[in-house]
Amino acid sequence: MTKIREIIIHLHHIPHMTRSMFRRLLQLNAFTAIFTSSPSDLQELLQLNKGKANRLYHAIHDDRTYQRVKETKAYCKIITFFDELYPHQLRYIPDFPFVLYGIGNTHLLKSKKIISIVGTRRPSNEGREKTRRIVKPLVQADWIIASGFARGIDSYAHRMTLAEGGHTIAILGGGFHFIYPKEHHYLFQLMSQKGLVLTEYPPFMKPRKYFFPERNRIISGIAQSTILIEAKERSGSLITIDQALEQGKDVYVVPGSPLQEQAEGCNMLIQEGAQLVLNGEDILRQMADFSPL
Repeated sequence: MTKIREIIIHLHHIPHMTRSMFRRLLQLNAFTAIFTSSPSDLQELLQLNKGKANRLYHAIHDDRTYQRVKETKAYCKIITFFDELYPHQLRYIPDFPFVLYGIGNTHLLKSKKIISIVGTRRPSNEGREKTRRIVKPLVQADWIIASGFARGIDSYAHRMTLAEGGHTIAILGGGFHFIYPKEHHYLFQLMSQKGLVLTEYPPFMKPRKYFFPERNRIISGIAQSTILIEAKERSGSLITIDQALEQGKDVYVVPGSPLQEQAEGCNMLIQEGAQLVLNGEDILRQMADFSPL
């Protein structure tokens, strides 16, 4: 297993590798064949065209790939799907990440009391107070707060959790060398020391637009439930809610004024049957029957 783990880490540092390729290698139990495969072998094994197979072959054997792996191991914790530290909840979602990179208290991942909070990057004037009313009781009940490190509600959730002396996990949409948004560098340093920063992208990987929707499946997947504080009708936060529902997770929604655009998405979900909550105590009451697996 150690050999397969190292192969997966090596392959994960190759931009040409996709999650579908990883899944195919897992299904075929073919990880150990990668380093002895010719370009034509890779073409057949991974169902690639000739050009992609050649590029992948050269990347696998490129000294720069070995150097990148070495640098990553010195910089952060690497957690593969085969490791005991890999989050329990995340194992059972569709399209789970094969590798995670963490800086900070990675032992938080072993907890079964993780709940995610999401919301708009442009909250209303009441957004901060709504977040506080949710976060404080949950932290007092020893729940770990996970969120996406974005502006607005996400950063409120991280900062308020730390201010209350709680534990929080940030899931990034890029590698550690390219913190986004840039103004969150201090928050990144703070969470590296007092919480956990997590990503499925190697440190050298720059954020790309489609990484953020991809990241959302981890925000919901790592948690027992997901809470939506504020969201417009077409908010990106609703992607996380859709992921949570697809994963079979409970979703809690904070309502808002029908005159407020930041509440449009929340009120719509409540109309469709989502669980309405006004504060953290409401959530704790609804989870009273929760028994960790």
